[in-house]
Amino acid sequence: MTEPIIKIRDLHTSYGKRHILKGINLDIYPYETLVILGRSGCGKSTLLRHIIGLNSPDKGEIFIKGVDITKASERQRDVILRRMGMLFQSGALFNSMTVGENVALPLMEHTPQNKSIIKIMMRMKLNLVGLSGFEDFMPSQLSGGMKKRAALARALSMDPDILFCDEPSAGLDPIVAVGIDHLILKLKTALRMTIVVVTHEMASVFTIADRICLLHDGEIKFLGTQDNIKESTDPFVVQFLERRPDEEKLDAQNYLDELVAD
Repeated sequence: MTEPIIKIRDLHTSYGKRHILKGINLDIYPYETLVILGRSGCGKSTLLRHIIGLNSPDKGEIFIKGVDITKASERQRDVILRRMGMLFQSGALFNSMTVGENVALPLMEHTPQNKSIIKIMMRMKLNLVGLSGFEDFMPSQLSGGMKKRAALARALSMDPDILFCDEPSAGLDPIVAVGIDHLILKLKTALRMTIVVVTHEMASVFTIADRICLLHDGEIKFLGTQDNIKESTDPFVVQFLERRPDEEKLDAQNYLDELVAD
């Protein structure tokens, strides 16, 4: 099997007394799309923040292209992180800058290219996501789906080997959301990237995922293909796929006691 491009070993992290990630072990392979699923608060976004270097774990190792970024020097981390792109849930475009300026910003900050070359590269990335001709628009002039595409163009500006997407379909109507899914598929094929996606959208999962990682209570509950997860008999996996709520056993007196407790 191909050597993983990302290897996570025994990853632990806590917020105060709450243990969020409890010994995560995960391999992510070149050119695959791995989707990370789970209930709210299960540790999906925390795991993503650790991989992209925004948070440091309490314990564990994260190897990206053979370098443990939890122990790497600032220079080593910088080299690795420049080969990664990030699409944030909100898009995180700078509202005071045009779309073109947003996309060009990483190139202006991290490459020696002159402005004319950067402008060409910026237009190429906008064309790639279907936004040719929108470089002079402000983010406030774009629809929700167009903002996501512009943010995706910015994430691609440095030609990353690995693309991370946090809830790429969040807040979009179903037609626009499926357009984002198909764009991710197109980019994976065209640019030969490894893609890691955090999402709650099951329709997106079964459109884009090569493998699925389902987190529960800070641990990996399931890891496998679309066919594997559909065949799973694990009660939590079945509940998650069928969108069944937890059973509620409500005792009125106990509920009142909890409300008035110190």
